[in-house]
Amino acid sequence: MSQTISSLMHREVIQVGPDDTLQAVEAKMSAHALSWVPVIDTGGVVLGVISSADLLRLHADGRSPAKVCAWQLCTYKPITVHPDDKISEVARVMVESGIHHVVVAENGEIRGVVSSLDFVRTFVT
Repeated sequence: MSQTISSLMHREVIQVGPDDTLQAVEAKMSAHALSWVPVIDTGGVVLGVISSADLLRLHADGRSPAKVCAWQLCTYKPITVHPDDKISEVARVMVESGIHHVVVAENGEIRGVVSSLDFVRTFVT
């Protein structure tokens, strides 16, 4: 696979802010059928990501999603890749890191997102 990750990434990025409640995050994820979202500050910097697994843990712990903000739950400093990185290299990084999501950024600006499901889709289309 010599294609770059930009050929696989979703360019329309649904994002949340650090002060959004997890109740709002869940609603946005549900409305867009997402399994994760990046948490982005007002300057466009990716602070972290929130996955559906993070939200499941929140509920399992009995915490109220209306009282917790995105910055309190997100995984900070997510792995970020460049749009020109090879798909095979990004896949290797994801497997070695045990992650299912990466942010695609260039010059500090988010360009897209990729999940492990995007890799699977390449085999069924």
